[in-house]
Amino acid sequence: MRVLYFAWLRERIGTGREEVETGAATVADLVEELRAREERYAVAFADMTTVRAAVDQELVPLDTPLAGAREVAFFPPMTGG
Repeated sequence: MRVLYFAWLRERIGTGREEVETGAATVADLVEELRAREERYAVAFADMTTVRAAVDQELVPLDTPLAGAREVAFFPPMTGG
């Protein structure tokens, strides 16, 4: 599965995209797997109230199933202006 990181998440993790082999059932499970990988992921995902997720380019809550998903993106909340 392709995982994308935007804005300060990309900066903290050190990459904008990667391919991830995962057994995660939900977006939240994927976050837990990523946090367990390395400290940089744990730091990036320390406060999930400041992170939004999209599955296959649709904004979703963290309890969204990943079955059949090709891409998950993580980014900070967006503001209009």
